[in-house]
Amino acid sequence: MQKQRVLLLSEGFGAGHTQAAYALSSSLRRVSPQVQTKVMELGSFLNPRMAPIIITAYKKTVSTQPRLIRMMYRSNYKKSLNRLTTLALHRMFYTDTIQIIKQLHPEVIVCTHPIPSAIISRIKRLDLLDVPLATVITDYDAHGTWISPEVNSYLVSTEQVRQKLLERGVEDHKIRITGIPVHPNFWERHQKSDIREQFHLKEMPTVLVMGGGWGFMKDEAVNAHLASFREQIQIIFCFGSNTKSLEKMRKDPRFIHPHIHLLGFTREIDKLMEVSDLLVTKPGGMTCSEGLAKAIPMLFHKPLPGQEEENSQYFTSQGWGTPISSLDDITAWIHRLMHHYDEVVRERAEMLDTIASYYPMQSAQAIIELIERHPFLTENNN
Repeated sequence: MQKQRVLLLSEGFGAGHTQAAYALSSSLRRVSPQVQTKVMELGSFLNPRMAPIIITAYKKTVSTQPRLIRMMYRSNYKKSLNRLTTLALHRMFYTDTIQIIKQLHPEVIVCTHPIPSAIISRIKRLDLLDVPLATVITDYDAHGTWISPEVNSYLVSTEQVRQKLLERGVEDHKIRITGIPVHPNFWERHQKSDIREQFHLKEMPTVLVMGGGWGFMKDEAVNAHLASFREQIQIIFCFGSNTKSLEKMRKDPRFIHPHIHLLGFTREIDKLMEVSDLLVTKPGGMTCSEGLAKAIPMLFHKPLPGQEEENSQYFTSQGWGTPISSLDDITAWIHRLMHHYDEVVRERAEMLDTIASYYPMQSAQAIIELIERHPFLTENNN
């Protein structure tokens, strides 16, 4: 039987978009052995020299000028990328997109970042492509840049995001509430004793500190405050790709202790969340979704402007996380772990039962259904 080809397009502006693409890719292959997937950061693939420069500049702007990012996010909140902007992006960075698609010949294209979604939408609008397009909104908000009439299916995280799309004129039949796709590993349950042995951890209350794929969690006050409890709790600091901060902390005597573990990039965050009792993190859409799958309590540290602020507000409103407004919020949680640990464990077990309805393969199933409807879509697009 011929393989069904799915092309998943992302961009490297933050690690979460591409993580979602790989998570969906893994889920698709589990749902159907007949599916063949290809994940691609489109701009980086087409412009291997220019893309790293642009992404580095964006990363620097996000970390040093959050007010500017917030202003840009809010000023364009309800606006799709206009045709002139999309044309400019296409001509400057994406001119060979149609050739790539013709070579790969996918049955469906899935975008986990708004820019590839806008580029594919433009190609479809010009009648140069007749392939179903699904867009996965990888946050708990719906910025206008995600929206294009040519998108055949939107996969969204919540009912609230669905309502925002409806308010902006997206047809109801195009929207599926699937949750943000996380890797199937996050829905599996592991033996904690095995994880502790693997990472040389002790059986004691454990806090996991993450800064996302870019390792933005580098607040010295927060990290030092956590380390002050190192005799009573175990702390895992995960720095992602931020090797500079990792090496700096490794030389700091405050963090040299048997109960403190300093890690760089790892593909086993699912295991670390499983064995930890509290997650201190930036509220990226993927990290929040992964934490939800593991039912781990979350403390949100300084959300980046825009999407992370919306993610933090949503998870806080659902009782799944708490923003850090002062060091007292951290102290209160550490005291819970020290003096009411059994209660924390019990509440997490109840939470796992609650999230059982968040079926992990809904996104993949929605893509499979879109492939099955392809003849219908083709007929109506001709």
